[in-house]
Amino acid sequence: MAALMESLDGTPRLVVRPATLADIAAIRALCARVYPDVTPYTSAQVRGHIQNVPAGQIVVVYDDKVVGYCATFRIAEALALVPHTWTEITGGGLGSRHDPAGDWLYGMEVFVDPAHRGLRIGQRLYTARKALCQRLGLKGIVFGGRLPGLRRRMKTVGSAEAYVEAVHSRRLRDPVLSFQIRNGFEPIGVLPGYLPSDTESLGFAAHVVWRNPKHQAEPEGERAGDTTQKTVRVSIVQYQQRRVESFEAFAHNVAYFVDVVADYRADFVVFPELFTLQLLSIDNERIPASEAIATLTRYTEPLKALLSRLAVRHNINIVGGSHPTRSESGEILNICYVCLRDGSVHEQVKIHPTPNERYWWTIEGGRSLETIMTDCGPIGVLICYDSEFPELARHLVDQGAQILFVPFCTDERQSYLRVRYCAQARAVENQCYVVLAGNVGNLPNVDNMDIQYAQSCILTPCDMPFARDGIAADTTPNVEMVAFADLRMEDLATARRSGTVQNLRDRRFDLYGVTWRGTA
Repeated sequence: MAALMESLDGTPRLVVRPATLADIAAIRALCARVYPDVTPYTSAQVRGHIQNVPAGQIVVVYDDKVVGYCATFRIAEALALVPHTWTEITGGGLGSRHDPAGDWLYGMEVFVDPAHRGLRIGQRLYTARKALCQRLGLKGIVFGGRLPGLRRRMKTVGSAEAYVEAVHSRRLRDPVLSFQIRNGFEPIGVLPGYLPSDTESLGFAAHVVWRNPKHQAEPEGERAGDTTQKTVRVSIVQYQQRRVESFEAFAHNVAYFVDVVADYRADFVVFPELFTLQLLSIDNERIPASEAIATLTRYTEPLKALLSRLAVRHNINIVGGSHPTRSESGEILNICYVCLRDGSVHEQVKIHPTPNERYWWTIEGGRSLETIMTDCGPIGVLICYDSEFPELARHLVDQGAQILFVPFCTDERQSYLRVRYCAQARAVENQCYVVLAGNVGNLPNVDNMDIQYAQSCILTPCDMPFARDGIAADTTPNVEMVAFADLRMEDLATARRSGTVQNLRDRRFDLYGVTWRGTA
């Protein structure tokens, strides 16, 4: 998509283009302007739109300001052309019901800045949607359209069905449905209870379709605009805790493993949770917990610099275990630093500290859980105990994550098996890959690190395309080592679309869902 109006002598330029993650704040602000009485989309929801269907989300930018947005995903005809609600069909507003093999394009949202409605922005968005539909060879576009004129005319017309028929026959005019009909869409029915919060429409929506005149019999099977790498090589480091004499010695250990797995052309390397507690052994004496956090905090910036430098130098994405540190606001947090090979540094705070973490380190939980976009697609991080809460994994998968990384730190076998069994469950119920890396060895003078138990592994869903027992790679318990697995992204798409069971597709959005109330 290119500029539709070039800048001449200072004339503002209008551009229609695919939305990017950098647009999230502007899209949310636009939503708040268009619907001031409704809670705007969360960052996670917009991130889900973009990462689930990169080419299906479109913005209009005028004078460097986002003034229009539409959200779209693919869906099977059997779901799109039967009665449904907005929440059910959109996966709670995340676009998570996107089907890469769906034969219809579903329009889940369109909104336009009220201050710029004279620029035919809505028409441009509808045109862009049609072009995407034709490019993919789909049957058409379908959605539930608002009926903002229904409430004030309900007594006159008697029913939502009669109102839609009157607008379709041009005996009445509706500001939304009439516009859609002029743009080649036709109503095929009414969807009761589609969006109960839409009081102007009394919760109803017109079930509207546009049929692609250029439709081909065989739609493309690829995800719309998907440039995700097809096979991702993942490596895990089962890291032995041992005393080190300096930060440089620690850095040497980390660099060794990064260098080794990079020689095998791994796309990711994962270190364990709390692996940086090794730095507390430098003085070879017990450090009180109150002083330990201050000591670790001094190493936070050197650690980030080390991991980022190694990621760029060795062309690998590093999931840097986790590191307890004191934030600028004074909170003590357990943070995973993800350093990508493009030089960017991201972080994920552990949401659920364990009782031991709260006791020994007074660690607090985070409030934000977001996917991280990489050159291999969006990923998510669940630090150890977080993997035991299924809502968190679902929240990340709804945002588009297909690989979940679980750095963990467990002291004995029962603790380890809680993490492993839950991680395997997350792989099955979300039809995704889950990657675990843990510590072995011991640090006698470091509180809460006196013993370790780990059997790091790479887990898959349990279905025909995947490894036996749902294990792509395993390690020997309590031995320092690395392991690798090649993860095929198309196997996930196949399982989600036509697997023996289809957990994501078969969710009952009419009965339950995950609502995030933390940081948007």
